[in-house]
Amino acid sequence: MGHLLAMIGLGIMVGLSGTGSAAGLAITGQSLLGALKKKPDAFGACFVPFAMPATQGIYGFVGFIIYSGVIKPDFTMMQGAVVLGAGIAMGLACMLSAIYQGKICASGIAAIGSGHNVSGNTIILGAFPEFYAILSLVAAILMQNLLK
Repeated sequence: MGHLLAMIGLGIMVGLSGTGSAAGLAITGQSLLGALKKKPDAFGACFVPFAMPATQGIYGFVGFIIYSGVIKPDFTMMQGAVVLGAGIAMGLACMLSAIYQGKICASGIAAIGSGHNVSGNTIILGAFPEFYAILSLVAAILMQNLLK
């Protein structure tokens, strides 16, 4: 049963983080297309803010790789619960941070499309939600100590 819990945790970890990245990229992509209608030469200034929500999906995949290397068929319920907990915590943090980062970056992209020079500010503000996705990855890595 522990192995089953761990496998569910892995699915949640990579699934929710990827879902959040996809949603965040859709939000920023829509804004980028709108900005390009107004200011066709703004693609370069808008590309980094557009791409920022993609990183949370990468964090989820990194967590998946790290944990998939330690899961064993004879996992106890406690060990499975640790992986499930890491998966839920990381999946939710990455999903929500990517979505809200996408909203912040979309606002910045819209402002760039309107002629404002806020590319750097957008990247700085967009980095704040990202910080919590990084913390969730670090916490998931540290939770591996509980598997021993």
